[in-house]
Amino acid sequence: MEAKCALCDKIDKIEDNSPQGKYLKNSRVLSYLCEDCNLRIAEHTKERKASGQFHLNNGKTKKV
Repeated sequence: MEAKCALCDKIDKIEDNSPQGKYLKNSRVLSYLCEDCNLRIAEHTKERKASGQFHLNNGKTKKV
């Protein structure tokens, strides 16, 4: 199975029987991120959490 990264348009080959391959097949709404983009986003998220300016919006509270 081939999956295209939503951010950089890199095409990766994923095994059909791997957990990630099965998950992408069954949930077509989800987008795929390659390993490089996934690591880059994880680093930026850790930096934002460490800065104290990161607030997780879980959709339960609304500020009016």
